[in-house]
Amino acid sequence: MARIMSRATLLAGFAALAAAAAALAWSGPGSQAQDRPAQDRPEAVRAVPESAAHIQLTFAPLVRDAAPAVVNVYGESRQRAQSDPREDFFRRFFGDDAFGGMPRERVQRSLGSGVIVDASGLVVTNNHVVEGMDEVRVALVDRRELDAEIVLRDPRTDLAVLRIDADETFPAVPLGDDATLEVGDLVLAIGNPFGVGQTVTQGIVSALARTQVGISDYQFFIQTDAAINPGNSGGALLDMAGRLVGINTAIFSRSGGSHGIGFAIPATMVRAVVASAEAGSERVQRPWLGASLQALTPDLAEGVGLLRPVGALVTDVDPRGPAAEAGLARGDVILAVDGQEISDTEAFGYRFALAGVSGESVLRVLGRGGERELRVRLVPPPEDPPREAVRVDARSPLDGAVVVNVSPAVADEMRILQIVGAVVVQEVPPRSLAARYGFRPGDALLEINRMRIEATSDVERALSRGRGVWELTIHRDGRTITTVLRG
Repeated sequence: MARIMSRATLLAGFAALAAAAAALAWSGPGSQAQDRPAQDRPEAVRAVPESAAHIQLTFAPLVRDAAPAVVNVYGESRQRAQSDPREDFFRRFFGDDAFGGMPRERVQRSLGSGVIVDASGLVVTNNHVVEGMDEVRVALVDRRELDAEIVLRDPRTDLAVLRIDADETFPAVPLGDDATLEVGDLVLAIGNPFGVGQTVTQGIVSALARTQVGISDYQFFIQTDAAINPGNSGGALLDMAGRLVGINTAIFSRSGGSHGIGFAIPATMVRAVVASAEAGSERVQRPWLGASLQALTPDLAEGVGLLRPVGALVTDVDPRGPAAEAGLARGDVILAVDGQEISDTEAFGYRFALAGVSGESVLRVLGRGGERELRVRLVPPPEDPPREAVRVDARSPLDGAVVVNVSPAVADEMRILQIVGAVVVQEVPPRSLAARYGFRPGDALLEINRMRIEATSDVERALSRGRGVWELTIHRDGRTITTVLRG
């Protein structure tokens, strides 16, 4: 049976919780507890308010400073709606007035949050908030709405950087260091849930380095129980110093509301994406390892002499890549990157991506000869061969698709296995014939009508041999499939 509490009881309970947390850091007359190491003061975790001042402790000063830098982000996309033949008939005789004079246009909108991280008006939000949007506006706390330009999108981290179109100085939240966070630390989440207006929620760091979430390519999230709801995406996760330690990006929910399981992108990754935007880059450059990795199972870990299944197992090495040059071999297990231990392949991807594209990175590796350290050159993946994009316009099952040559850069960008001398589908427009036949980005075209496809220039020449029947061999999701299509 639900228990109903009065407003006064609720307020008193919240005040007691805040005071108890703050008392951990309080040192007043007659108290020497804070002079001792945390492990030697078990009574600290049981601290209770000792004065009226404690009961009145509040997060308000922190929120007052940070809230003006948290904005609402509105996206809008206008697309021509698909025509109805019956409407076309009436339009031919009566024009748009037959339908109230309204143009046949479909408007899609998105709503999220964002954080100003530079006084010049640089805003960080989630890529999914502005994905596919033609126009973006931000609403400030003072209710002004300003146009914003999308400076950089990074779907792989689900981050985007905007610049407010106004010549003024804006309040900004300083970027913090998520590496100093510990499970149990207090955090605040600020955003615009459900479009009701700016809202602040409080909680703790529930977990760090969450990797099995399935939100983006670089999975290494801060988990919090601070309430995060739809519309909070792109909002701020703050530490108790008022610094940005994460960008709220997703929740685990069966109902659409907060169940106390929210995820934020760490500030370290945010800093790297913002740096790329400030440098004028159109996309974030990340280093190329030149090796394929997989997670260790308990059996595999036992086979290589590990007590626990941690690290990333090397399954293949590109002979032209930095990994081969450094001496990394198939069967090696990468245990740490630049002194940071890794638990799985996602953790490796995150740590290695943050290393940049200059200098070297030190990998601690376990192999047949025991543990050793390897220095890997940090270079971006090469675009060799050039992608040479071609949009197929021949009447065929691939009509409308954009195909490119596979290179390490393309394979890394599309998160696919690099197949030497292959062509891959990069884009499939929604209403194209290729989409109707079921082609997807990432499909590697190996053969068309028994002709080996080694470059984009081969595609239309091979398709022209079809004459209504096309035999295709494609590689998708680790499987090679041969099929016959008719049209």
